Amino acid sequence: MDAFDDLLPPERRPPLSGAEALEELHRWADAGWIRHLDHMFARFVAELSPHDPAPVLMAAALLVHMEGRGHTCLVIDDGIAKVADLLGWTGTQAEAWEAVAARLPRTAADWLDALRHSPVVGEGSGGSEPLVLSAGRLYLRRYWVDEQRVATQVSRRVSHHAPVDEAVARRWLDALFPPDDTFDWQKFACAVALRSRLSVITGGPGTGKTYTAARLLALLWAVDPAPARLRIALAAPTGKAAARLKQSISSALIELQGRVGDSLALSEWVGHLESARTLHSLLGARPGTRRLQHDAAHPLDVDVLLVDEASMVHLEMMASLLDALPPHARIVLLGDKDQLASVEAGAVLGDLCRGAEQGRYDAETLRYAEAVTGQVLPPAFATGGPPLAQQTVMLRRSRRFDGAIGQLALAVNDGDAARASALLRDRAHAAELGWPADPSATVAVRLAVDGYRGCFEAVRDGADPITVLTAFDRFRLLCAVRDGAWGVVDLNAAVQRALADAGLLRPSGEWYEGRPVMVTRNIAGSGVFNGDIGIALRVPGGALRVHFLEGDTVRSVGVSRLADVETAFAMTVHKSQGSEFEHTVLVLPEAPSRVLTRELVYTGITRARKRFTLVSGRERAFAEALAERTQRFSGLLDVLAEAVT
Repeated sequence: MDAFDDLLPPERRPPLSGAEALEELHRWADAGWIRHLDHMFARFVAELSPHDPAPVLMAAALLVHMEGRGHTCLVIDDGIAKVADLLGWTGTQAEAWEAVAARLPRTAADWLDALRHSPVVGEGSGGSEPLVLSAGRLYLRRYWVDEQRVATQVSRRVSHHAPVDEAVARRWLDALFPPDDTFDWQKFACAVALRSRLSVITGGPGTGKTYTAARLLALLWAVDPAPARLRIALAAPTGKAAARLKQSISSALIELQGRVGDSLALSEWVGHLESARTLHSLLGARPGTRRLQHDAAHPLDVDVLLVDEASMVHLEMMASLLDALPPHARIVLLGDKDQLASVEAGAVLGDLCRGAEQGRYDAETLRYAEAVTGQVLPPAFATGGPPLAQQTVMLRRSRRFDGAIGQLALAVNDGDAARASALLRDRAHAAELGWPADPSATVAVRLAVDGYRGCFEAVRDGADPITVLTAFDRFRLLCAVRDGAWGVVDLNAAVQRALADAGLLRPSGEWYEGRPVMVTRNIAGSGVFNGDIGIALRVPGGALRVHFLEGDTVRSVGVSRLADVETAFAMTVHKSQGSEFEHTVLVLPEAPSRVLTRELVYTGITRARKRFTLVSGRERAFAEALAERTQRFSGLLDVLAEAVT
């Protein structure tokens, strides 16, 4: 650009050059507005194709940046000129973008034209370009491939129904479920899952997802002529969620034995159920690589796969899981569609459950449901929809969250900040809900000392590991962010100091008795996986080993093998998914943050079984979070629609 051009207003300057785009991206990375990875990817694209114009380089950097925020693609529409809004940029950041945007194309058509003419951008299968442009969406190739894999597998599995002996199914469903004056969505979910190789069961806390899954297993055993042959696997994204799944399923089946009597050998079959596993363990993840032991060429040896906490499953993992499933096997995804999506790119469960509130069941599903359940679907849910909708069921009655915590969760899910705030401050709900009048990080620390007191008194008194770990899991301090006075790192240090001052801990160095830790990377051969939480305790001889609770048993690992861990008095809301605690304290920071969303608050609240406390550094932060919905760009539903047609 000529030096005199600096004197012109941005809109009258010549178009931004590729070199200038890279300089601007470098400046933004140095300022911390984007990641250096984002800038370097744009530079990589420029090296592959030196003549690419600025829109291509900017789109490449924005795409990688959005992938870091959990999106699988960048939508190229007329809103591309308003990237500052998309990124949540204000002030100086917004001004910087506007100055650049004035020298970039203003319409989606021009951006798309630049991308189509770039040698690094392909149109789909058969190419090797690092970027893919499809239906107005720009992808990193591997995410485009993963999206296609998921859509293909889901479409195949929901489009073909297995034959069902409806009279036999009706007899067993009536035996497994007590009579109900209202429409029993759990019974309907079992009926729907019986006829397909893929089903989705979603619902909030207490709606009975695992209760339903246990009865589905009993139903599958009941209608199979050789039930003992069924190879059933249970899995979840984290070790904690997997342990809870096996425990919940086993307890529900043993309880169900009393209802069905000798007609089904449920107690015997429960004994043959293998322990639930993490998805990484199930697929045979290989440390240090993206390769898995099981894939389409080496499928899992299963007939039925139940996956709990499916909202945490990111796009790449879902693609790998579906590819590794034998064609004849059925998979049932369980999860709460309103929880936070996975940390990594994709919101697969949210995409699959889009419109689940409306039902959208067609005439054949209505006929089938009445034949096998004896129930007539309410007309409001019989509006017709795609094949996926016929295999998706939303459970709508919470048997655990009838109290104040449940009311709060519903208000938050509705985005009703006034009702949610009133519930938190209502003294009539003081036994379940709390919002301290003088919120501060110090208050959060004091609550943590009280919440963990029983656990660390047990450590001091030499209690057995199960007692210690069970006591620790009664309370948890959850944070929205990692850094700052209201974040995980600072609060972990503050809680450790406070517990030491109270005489409940004696920290000395990195490792000490009573240190709670979260594993941050799978540890090969140990049976310990990313997300598992344990506590360091001394064993006979004085050595420290970290003990992990697995259902009713304990696994221990020497501290020398645990290089990838972090202290876990406090943890992020994301890391808490798949867990429940008697008392949960959710800490919202003073400074505004893009991570503060309705889904984050809802997830924090629904981790609490008996009591929930909100500690917010800024009162408005709660209402602002409820006004923000998590939005993740994805083309999965559109690709599914194309696969069906």
